[in-house]
Amino acid sequence: MMKDCLQILIEPAKKLKIRLKESRKRVKLEKKEPLLESQLFIMELARELNRICQRSNILGHIWTSEDIWPASVCRDFIVEWAAVLEKRVQPRIILSEYQQEKPEKKDWKGHLLCMLEAGGECDMGPHKRVIMDWTREIKSRPQPTVWPGEPVLMMLDDLEFQWKRGRLPNLLPAMELVMLAVMNADSLVKEDVTKQWLVRKQRSQNIDTVRYIPHSVWNWICDAAEEVTLDSDSAHPDLLISSDHKRMRCGLKHREVPRCQRRFDGWWCAVGQEGYASGRHYWEVEVGERDWRLGVAKASGVRQGFRPLTTARGYLTLRLERGADLKALTVPATPLSQSLVPRKVGVYLDYEQGQLSFYDVEKRSHLYTYNEKFTEELYPVFGTVESVKDLAIRPGGVRQRCLCPGTCLWN
Repeated sequence: MMKDCLQILIEPAKKLKIRLKESRKRVKLEKKEPLLESQLFIMELARELNRICQRSNILGHIWTSEDIWPASVCRDFIVEWAAVLEKRVQPRIILSEYQQEKPEKKDWKGHLLCMLEAGGECDMGPHKRVIMDWTREIKSRPQPTVWPGEPVLMMLDDLEFQWKRGRLPNLLPAMELVMLAVMNADSLVKEDVTKQWLVRKQRSQNIDTVRYIPHSVWNWICDAAEEVTLDSDSAHPDLLISSDHKRMRCGLKHREVPRCQRRFDGWWCAVGQEGYASGRHYWEVEVGERDWRLGVAKASGVRQGFRPLTTARGYLTLRLERGADLKALTVPATPLSQSLVPRKVGVYLDYEQGQLSFYDVEKRSHLYTYNEKFTEELYPVFGTVESVKDLAIRPGGVRQRCLCPGTCLWN
């Protein structure tokens, strides 16, 4: 009997050991595959930036082949940062001899074949030239090294720790942060690079590589926490609002309420009592499991009837339907992965930057960002059709425990 019991424990352990061996073997085989030119270029760029940026060796994981990005990610990175450098640093892009040829002299058939075989490697030359010239120019200075600052170093440590834990697919965010720090050293007007990184990443909507929000940046977002309360005069007649104006759910009976222009009479929604026309603001909401909507409504947004509450109607919202259909209500709607469905949502408004962002508070990860130039007052908006679980506004701004190893300067 005892032998049978032990066998139950031994078998899963054996299977796990086999899976781990297979996984290690697969990783070794993948690393032996020949790297494309763009991947090799990223590795060399990481080596150069590692030399330039003082007291941070995180990019060593890239140039020593511990972190190899997919070729498509490498190409996107090169094109994007070449455009940034051309605009902010270089007077003009230096075209290769191949691009300076007249179109009629190009071997279009051979060019197309090259692109199909190498995934667009032929088009990388001019963009690589811009980045290479930038790094050469930095190294030619009397003091080529750059001190990125303590906040940047702490953020790099955080990113490295999360990468090692498997919470980051690659170290692309760290590479971008170092690029920004080096560029900031050249700028006449110094900026807070960690905040600049957040604004930039949210503007690009490249959420696959930046879902995780570093500890220092998350606490900066939380510093903008607001005391948000529901405006009962705006609530749909079927909604029940708690006495503290922090919770709401659908009631079983239709209430008789005074009719007014600011009340929702179609969708089961309500807005916050205070509107925002400047500054940074953050609030958190515990949401239902089946249906909810969150975001902001412009002062001009129509609240009567069942018109779609989309960007075309003055609403910037995230919506969950049927417990799995998560989407941003753009025109047309932007579907988001079912794996992203949160239980507690953080909403962050940066009026001057023109950004409204949504986060999964429990995972401390980015969901979606609206980018728009705001010109009118914005009101927090909340919606639910659930009659059992409340949609609840929770106190925001609680600084999260640091996930960095050892002593953290942010606590």
